[in-house]
Amino acid sequence: MTNNQYGAKVYPYEATECKFLLGGIGTGNVSVGTRGNYCDWEIFGQPGKGIHFPYTFFALWAKSKNTQPIVRILESRIQPPYTCSHGFISADLAGLPRFERSSFSAAYPFVNVALEDSKLPLSVELEAFTPFIPLNAKDSGIPGAVIRYKVKNNSGEALEATVASSVANAVGFNGYDLFDNLLVKKPVKNQYLDQDQMKGLLYTSPELAEDDFTNGSIAVMTGEDSVTVKEEWLSGAWWDGIHDFWDDFSEDGRLEFHSEFQGKESKFNDLSDLRIGSLGVRKTIPAYGEAVFEFILTWYFPNRPKYWGGHVCPENRNKKEIEHNYYAGFQKNAWDYGVYLYKNLESLEKASRSFTKALYESTLPDYVIEALANNITVLRSPTCFRISDGTFLSWEGSFPQHGSCEGNCTHVWNYAQTAAFLFPELEQSMRRTEFLLETDDTGRMAFRTLQVFGDKKWEMIPAVDGQMGTILRLYRDWKLGAGDALLKETWEKAALALDFAFTYWDSDKDCVLDDQQHNTYDIEFYGPNSLSNSLFLAALKAGKEMAAYLGDTAHAEKYAEAFRKGSEKMDSLLWGGDYYIQVIDDINAYKYQYGTGCLADQVFGQMLAHLNHLGYVLPEEHIKKAIHSVFQYNFKETMEDHVNVQRTYALNQEKGLVLCSWPQGSRPKLPFVYSDEVWSGIEYQVAAHLIFEGFVEEGLAVVKAVRERYNGYDWNPWNEVECGNHYVRSMASWSVLVALSGYQFDLVNNTIGFAPVIHQDDFRCFFSNAKNWGVYSQKRDPKSGKLETKVEILYGEADGLKVNHL
Repeated sequence: MTNNQYGAKVYPYEATECKFLLGGIGTGNVSVGTRGNYCDWEIFGQPGKGIHFPYTFFALWAKSKNTQPIVRILESRIQPPYTCSHGFISADLAGLPRFERSSFSAAYPFVNVALEDSKLPLSVELEAFTPFIPLNAKDSGIPGAVIRYKVKNNSGEALEATVASSVANAVGFNGYDLFDNLLVKKPVKNQYLDQDQMKGLLYTSPELAEDDFTNGSIAVMTGEDSVTVKEEWLSGAWWDGIHDFWDDFSEDGRLEFHSEFQGKESKFNDLSDLRIGSLGVRKTIPAYGEAVFEFILTWYFPNRPKYWGGHVCPENRNKKEIEHNYYAGFQKNAWDYGVYLYKNLESLEKASRSFTKALYESTLPDYVIEALANNITVLRSPTCFRISDGTFLSWEGSFPQHGSCEGNCTHVWNYAQTAAFLFPELEQSMRRTEFLLETDDTGRMAFRTLQVFGDKKWEMIPAVDGQMGTILRLYRDWKLGAGDALLKETWEKAALALDFAFTYWDSDKDCVLDDQQHNTYDIEFYGPNSLSNSLFLAALKAGKEMAAYLGDTAHAEKYAEAFRKGSEKMDSLLWGGDYYIQVIDDINAYKYQYGTGCLADQVFGQMLAHLNHLGYVLPEEHIKKAIHSVFQYNFKETMEDHVNVQRTYALNQEKGLVLCSWPQGSRPKLPFVYSDEVWSGIEYQVAAHLIFEGFVEEGLAVVKAVRERYNGYDWNPWNEVECGNHYVRSMASWSVLVALSGYQFDLVNNTIGFAPVIHQDDFRCFFSNAKNWGVYSQKRDPKSGKLETKVEILYGEADGLKVNHL
């Protein structure tokens, strides 16, 4: 437990936008803020920004032999603004003493909060984490967290100390009343348990229907021997419970198991349905010594709707049907998950710290590591989930209280790379959904899945970028080590999906797509454009390689010839001298086009071709010129003079790369609807492409601009937004690692390679594929000039692995 162990950025308590997510893949989350506070209890199978549990906190009691006891909530002081119509309510505990200040840092998946107070002879550090182990999605999907408080005694006398958790029983969560009091659907129960080497509290709702979406359990537990417990706070009206708890705890740091009051009850402001439980750990801390108080917090809410309930696709599902979360299949309640976590903690923590060390001790710039690590949280946010059979599903992002844009949207997942490299089984699940479930016998692919829940196929026109990108993602997954099984299983439908482009989007059969093309900007482009066609060309190259491998000679030859013709024709048709354009006779004949604009995504297909080692899809000199033009014309050092009436993700003096610019003039009257916006996911793919083309300084400038915006004061560093919180496209950041390290992967032939483009004399970085992960390093001997290289496998199998030093 060392705050800022890896040189990660430190945020003061005033950086109130910082919220770090605890929780596993597909489990929901609890967030930790810069004050050490617990917020956003998103554990009920849906997003839940702003869900707060009343009277839920950790507190410290400490006393030496000859001093008055110290009693503090283990948070720093509440920060303004204090915009409360009725003042802070009792449940906020704003009137109880806290520490003067705090500092906050995180090295994923570990978060640290240091609490200090000049008036106290002690300091406290919180460390919390949920195990995170690449290639082990099951153990990275535990619904809970380890929470440790290290109390350091800075005095010359021994301290008796208790750290106590207090958590509200919110099983059956049903919102809040007008006074912000927690509502639950049925009476709840707190139960103290001493079993399985653990002591703690299990929270349930025995009368709640088994199939209720909010039915489940919560547990707070510890493996420590010396505990003090209040199974249930004094129940009654007003703030009886907190009065009783605070007086009880403040007296001697020990808790009465049950509290009773014999006086006549008030009939006003009855809060008798509220159940709070407290669990404390007691220790003696020697003079100038320290002690660690460890807790495990878990939750278990197995039910979720067997439908999306989104706002994009019409559904015909029975809204009462239940699906189960994947994690629910391994344990029967929150207590069992806590026991599992505790009993396996040594190995889970060791593997998690191995990952953290490998990633954070890289020689990549700090802001690049931040972009990589912080966007991992998307996978463990409410945006992503797994259903009972392990199928991986996602929204595009999350509204505060609901998913945003349902259905594993293919044209958004095109950009994301994090899951493919860290948890390839999740991406492979999506390939099976896309090809085996959502691609029909004509090759038409639905770019949002409804059939996964038994609904009929979505009949929206297909998305050209999503469909072509899915071919590339299949190729990537295969090369990352998915094995022949996935390729053979999906190839028939994949070939149909690629063939579909010739009949649906290529009106004149010249191997340049020109018909109506729906895309990730939620509109249709008309006429030839390089976004669609660069993806088509890259898909043809990937398709040719996969077909040849499988002995499908006819398709291999077809795709090779189409690539040759299409590449030549597209370049001659769309090259505009500085960059590629859209060719359309009358730019204002259709709404939402871009014409001669400089589109940030104009050669996105080439970036994906580089990522997958497919070579150039268009002339190298034109590609280099085009991507540099994107930086030249679209990257802004300040947004102060940028005019944007669309959604805003960068403003005032922030830097950013806009989706489109018109350096030659001729901006359409109504350009495509997001043209003036700044999307971090597109910024990352442009940054990676700049690096691939040798424009390393420019690429890093784009990454740095994104991370400077997400500074903890203006935006949450662990939540890059677009159409929702924790937006999938932000996981494009992983492509920057691939570009900077020159990582090449061909696990079909059990080969990997590296060609770093920065710090070449002393380079170190994390790498991963579907079979293993570890660290690559190279260092030049100053005397001999010889470059020494090393691959260290930290997890997985590496039998027969060949390493090419490029």
